[in-house]
Formats: sequence, C-alpha cells, structure tokens
Amino acid sequence: MPPSALLEQAQNALLLSVVVALPVIAVAAIVGLIVAAFQAASQIQDPTIAHVPRLLAVIAALVLLGPWMGSQIGAFAERMLLMASQ
Repeated sequence: MPPSALLEQAQNALLLSVVVALPVIAVAAIVGLIVAAFQAASQIQDPTIAHVPRLLAVIAALVLLGPWMGSQIGAFAERMLLMASQ
C-alpha cells in the first residue's frame, strides 16, 4: 500500500472516530446544559443531580445509536481488510 493511500485511510479513520463519537458527546453536552440551567434556576447544587441525568442520557444514546456506530466501524474495517488483501 503506498504511503499516500495509508495517510488517506488514517485520515478517514480519524474522521470516522469523530463522526461516531459526536452524537453521544452532543447528547451529554445538551443534557448537561439543561441540568445546569435547572440547577441555576432552583439553586440546588447537589453533584449527583448533575451526573445522573447525563449518565442516563449517554446510556440511552449508546443504546439507540450503537447499531449505527457498529455498522459504520464494521464497514470501515471491511474496506480496510479488502484494501489490505489486494
């Protein structure tokens, strides 16, 4: 495999990792923002209130998006294996 193709596939791998991780990170950020606004409005500063909803939202996002994430990673791995065998 020429170095230019290897570099391109490394870029594709990095881009795929961002694309796969971004929805879950976005869900965590949005839920964290909502919880922070609720805490500021109610003046409740319990640390558990900040972490539990975010944890549950990330788990739900992973359950819902897990098959899509796995198929994207599997398709990339299949392309890499086919490219390596040629």
